[in-house]
Amino acid sequence: MQKNGETYVYLCGNSLGLQPKTTEANLQQELVDWKNYGVEGHFHAKNPWMPYHEFLTEAMAKVVGAKPIEVVVMNTLTVNLHLMMVSFYSPKGKRKKILIEADAFPSDKYAAQSQIKFHGLDPKECLIELKAREGEVCLREEDILEVIDTQGDEIALILLGNTNYYTGQYFNMKTISKKGHQKGCMVGFDCAHGAGNLPLNLHDSGCDFAVWCNYKYINSGPGSLGGAFVHERHANNPDLPRFEGWWGHNKDTRFKMRDDFEPIPGVEAWQLSNPPILSMVAVWSSLKIFEEAGMNRLRQKAISLTGYMEYLVKTLGEDIINIVTPADPEQRGSQLSIQVKSADKKLFDKITEDGVIADWREPDVIRVSAVPLYNSYEDVYRFYSILKNAL
Repeated sequence: MQKNGETYVYLCGNSLGLQPKTTEANLQQELVDWKNYGVEGHFHAKNPWMPYHEFLTEAMAKVVGAKPIEVVVMNTLTVNLHLMMVSFYSPKGKRKKILIEADAFPSDKYAAQSQIKFHGLDPKECLIELKAREGEVCLREEDILEVIDTQGDEIALILLGNTNYYTGQYFNMKTISKKGHQKGCMVGFDCAHGAGNLPLNLHDSGCDFAVWCNYKYINSGPGSLGGAFVHERHANNPDLPRFEGWWGHNKDTRFKMRDDFEPIPGVEAWQLSNPPILSMVAVWSSLKIFEEAGMNRLRQKAISLTGYMEYLVKTLGEDIINIVTPADPEQRGSQLSIQVKSADKKLFDKITEDGVIADWREPDVIRVSAVPLYNSYEDVYRFYSILKNAL
């Protein structure tokens, strides 16, 4: 895609990542094997389909900082979130509330509200919404911890987006998980904007579960499969309620068809159906690149790229520009959320027309993300120049 003889500056990896160069050929391989082998492709394809999801596990575990037994690629994000809440949201007595961000991604809020209603409860009474202080946009960690400390006895589940989709603010999962567990709460995170963006260190964070999509920073294609994490301390807990399906059953007896459900140890037990191979191809294609690049190296470049973008944008004048995203690199990933004072969507439309693919969020935020895997310093400078000219 080009504009004015130049390729667009693509700064929208926080919504949809670009296609890896190997994805097309890898997809073609599976189409050829499907054509040639039919059902026998489950065993005789170049990459046999029966264990295909296992090929992704180790690389995905490295991306999110977990043990292989704790990670699986399956379903889509909100489906996985519902499956996790079946297991980790168990309201009893006065402990029946869910703590969530007031500006959580709408799908998360819908999921939490519907789970509350599923248990015969009222979301108006059972959903605690964290709000920023008056005149501020981002939440303060001390305010989150205070709510957990003062209301934790009534909270069954803490559910936060570990990187907020609107502000780009990253929350310290380890600190929040520790405080939540001290108060007897279960703790889960939506890592849609964190996976592939920051080293999440999910195992060390201590959270009970996490879910994410793979089509943003992990570049697996529109609407592709998501991922789920369940901490290994829950790997063999028979008392956890769970929605069950045949792909979560003991692999050795799965095809005997008559056995009672025998869960696979670890998060694989939450699988329901055999995986869609064609979608998994795209996930695996990207994960191979992450294996080569390494999350730590990508993170170092991301800090530098994002800092460079922040510096350039601020030169436009703080009387014109307000960056909503925290300035501390430890509290953000690659995304910057930019407010332009006294501007509306016409400005966004203008920079799009001039060659920038970014993202608009009502009422007044332009989200841009310089993804270290494929964005350059030149991309950042071109964005700044186009924004400056538009202003």
